[in-house]
Amino acid sequence: MGERANIVAREEAMPERSVDIEQVIPLVDIYENEDEILLFADMPGVDKKEITINIDNGKLTLDGVRRMDSNGAVQWEEFGPAEYQRTFSVPQTIDVAKVSAEMQDGVLRLHLPKSEAAKPRQIEIKTA
Repeated sequence: MGERANIVAREEAMPERSVDIEQVIPLVDIYENEDEILLFADMPGVDKKEITINIDNGKLTLDGVRRMDSNGAVQWEEFGPAEYQRTFSVPQTIDVAKVSAEMQDGVLRLHLPKSEAAKPRQIEIKTA
């Protein structure tokens, strides 16, 4: 069997790809401490300019698009453009005005600070 026949046989065994952009649910890790909820979302290849973060009425939505530049004719493609999207319920106690985010090495790090009213506090007992 020639080299060309091997390539054709391997290509026929691969699942067919559509031209539509792939929808991906990013994997996340979520941590909580007294001051904030910290969310890490895995979004490889997404530029920070292509990410949208919305918090509205207790819903946090992450959207991002990975765009791939192609130079030349595609011979084989398994890692192409993708649209990341995930939605979470968040407590109303999040201080939306202080939410911050950073993107590094394909990981979105989202800080969701708690409002002062939501933070645990120690109550002093007074003697009568």
